[in-house]
Amino acid sequence: MLHVSPEAALGGPLALVRNGDRIRLDVPNRTVDLLVDEEELSRRRAGLILPEPPRRGWRRLYATSVVQASEGADLEFLRGVRS
Repeated sequence: MLHVSPEAALGGPLALVRNGDRIRLDVPNRTVDLLVDEEELSRRRAGLILPEPPRRGWRRLYATSVVQASEGADLEFLRGVRS
């Protein structure tokens, strides 16, 4: 497994994983399951603090404009533009 989308920094599932959690990887069915009960996941979601995007520059452009890898990791404002 090389990439999971959405990103943890956007509140994706990886943001809820903690050391010691059990994870099931089913390659033939293309699934990854976090084996933690929903009550615990709800507690983790409630305490989740996402990082602020950079204030300016290329890092801000990347953080605010690049779409998820599952959608091509392209710059959002260039989608549909042909070269």
